[in-house]
Amino acid sequence: MPQRRAPSSILPLVLVALGVLLILGAGGWYYYLNLSPPEIVQPSSSVEEENYPDVARVSLADAKAAYDTGSAVFVDVRSAESYAQSHIPGALSIPLAELPDRISELKPSDWIITY
Repeated sequence: MPQRRAPSSILPLVLVALGVLLILGAGGWYYYLNLSPPEIVQPSSSVEEENYPDVARVSLADAKAAYDTGSAVFVDVRSAESYAQSHIPGALSIPLAELPDRISELKPSDWIITY
């Protein structure tokens, strides 16, 4: 009579491995579905906008045209950190708190656009 072979010991290992993969896959899928969208941080300004009725406002179209032709000097009055993060290429950085001391850097005859 032929001898019976012992059941293969690899089958339980394969089943355990498949179970682990199934659990990991389900956990990954759950994590993927429940990811919250990245929080959008609005830039904050430490300077409150003040109204200056005697200072003319510049429309976006006029500012863009002045930038394209180089007919205006753009002055970034935000903090140095904000300027370092992003700014209009070629704009001067003169934080609003420093403006009275650094006003001499600007020519009164130039068209000065602050932002």
